[in-house]
Amino acid sequence: MRIGILSDSHDRQRRVESAVARFNRANLDLVLHAGDYVSPFVVSWLAALSAPLVGVLGNNDGDRALLAERFAEHDHLDLRGDFARIEADGSTIALLHGHQRELFEALVDSQGFDYVVRGHSHRAGTERHGRTLVVNPGAASGILAADPTIAILDTTTGAVEELVLR
Repeated sequence: MRIGILSDSHDRQRRVESAVARFNRANLDLVLHAGDYVSPFVVSWLAALSAPLVGVLGNNDGDRALLAERFAEHDHLDLRGDFARIEADGSTIALLHGHQRELFEALVDSQGFDYVVRGHSHRAGTERHGRTLVVNPGAASGILAADPTIAILDTTTGAVEELVLR
């Protein structure tokens, strides 16, 4: 299964549209968003995804109720709150923003997940902790980062491809 991953889009329309276009060309099975959409209007840009999206909230998401309403307007978009446990192709994925350090560390230390997907730091990277692979796609917005980045996870091979948005 191929899964697109993004985080920290921070209302950057051009970057979100670029991420959606890259994901649509990649023929993905699923897209995960690790939070910090910021405003509800970003949802209309995410709705152009051809794959279903599961998202969680971040620490900079303002009107959470309206974000949830906007997500609910699209059958293929699912906003789960602060955390999501996802079963995908025999893999178990924890999805969270990552700003709650103790929660993030507890999920990784539990070794109960094949993947922990997080954002918040605006730094792309992949780290192995025992059986758990931690994936951070960086910031799709490019804010506080050298480049705007997203990632694609292949659950069959365990490979993570980091992509720079242009």
